[in-house]
Amino acid sequence: MSFAIYLIGYLIFLGGIAWALVTAGVPQLYVAIAIVILLGLGIFTGAARTRGKDPSH
Repeated sequence: MSFAIYLIGYLIFLGGIAWALVTAGVPQLYVAIAIVILLGLGIFTGAARTRGKDPSH
């Protein structure tokens, strides 16, 4: 469940970034590329932060 909460917050963050870039006049293609890259980073980060600890340690 914490991964879903993390992802929702990150999507809101990405929405703000996209809005700021469009408002600043950045072409939509570059905005889309940046958002896809950041979304990938967010998924990797969220999975790493929310995965369970290894019980053998």
